[in-house]
Amino acid sequence: MAETKIQWTERTWNPIAGCSVVSPGCTNCYAMRRVAPRLAANPATPQYHGTVTPSKAGHVWTGKIGVASDTKFLEPLRIKIPAMWFVNSTSDLFHENVPDEVIDRVFAVMALCPQHTFQVLTKRSKRMREYMAKRSGDWAVSWTRAVDFDFRPIIQRPDEYGRLLMRNYGPFPLPNVWIGVSVEDQTRADERIPDLLATPAAIRFISAEPLLGPIQLDDMCDGFKFVDALRGNWWHDNPEGLNPISQGHEKLDWVIVGGESGSGARPMHPDWAPSIRDQCAAAGVPFFFKQWGNWLPWEPEHGPCWKAQNGRSEDHHVLLPDDIDQDPKWDDGLWAISNEWEHFAFQNVGTKAAGRRIDGIEHNAMPEAAR
Repeated sequence: MAETKIQWTERTWNPIAGCSVVSPGCTNCYAMRRVAPRLAANPATPQYHGTVTPSKAGHVWTGKIGVASDTKFLEPLRIKIPAMWFVNSTSDLFHENVPDEVIDRVFAVMALCPQHTFQVLTKRSKRMREYMAKRSGDWAVSWTRAVDFDFRPIIQRPDEYGRLLMRNYGPFPLPNVWIGVSVEDQTRADERIPDLLATPAAIRFISAEPLLGPIQLDDMCDGFKFVDALRGNWWHDNPEGLNPISQGHEKLDWVIVGGESGSGARPMHPDWAPSIRDQCAAAGVPFFFKQWGNWLPWEPEHGPCWKAQNGRSEDHHVLLPDDIDQDPKWDDGLWAISNEWEHFAFQNVGTKAAGRRIDGIEHNAMPEAAR
């Protein structure tokens, strides 16, 4: 069993290994920098061999994808107690180098484990959308074939498991599989969320971690259309300014937000996470705040006092050292100042000390479909 410290899940399952950098959110990927290099040097985890290579900036993905042994690949089948599983925390199921046949095997395992809930998160939204559209008509044939051909030496009576697939999961998509996309800024949100909304899924979610810029989820631009991804409203430009009309489109069921941690972590502006929280609250969408990351934001409170999101309050003469611009533990935030924002400063205190409260409150909401 693979336990995890990720707050919004219970276990991780990595049937494949390896990835490649695809957008700014990948720059300091913890799996690329810390996990894969260690496992690539371990003879017991050959699926990681060759997935990373050293560089001046640290280890980077090579694009090679390794498939885990059957023992690891079938792990959820051996766990009978229901659990929430994050699928491929060290890879991307819809990476361009993952064959459809391997994805079929992953979905076959998930279909054979109705006691579990699986969370699939990807940055390859186009591949995800295309695969799910292709399988929407022949999923029973493809996934049952994966059981017959690949699992026969491991699973007793595979023909009965094939019938179980078709008996328990008549409707598509699988009710125990949540599909999500990772979005770090508005550009990536505009690119990936429309693909997610067009993909069949029991639960659709996004992970805005690391959050590297503000994101407006209730007023996005999808080509020539404007999208309210939180309510399922899509509308065209309307010069008369009429109210948008719901077209009955799919919407997001869950939103996760988090700041970056680890070496080289980038600060998260103190307005970005509360803005997404407020958007979700107005639309009635569950919001989960994972962490501020390494950098704790401080903002003016009253008089000479400043306040931090972890509840601390300090006199600014004590809070801000004279050499703030030279102190590696401080970032004065001037790079993000604009006319509508007050001054703020970041202190590099580490993820645990920075905490996961917004305005003194933890946000742990999950979709109603959660156990």
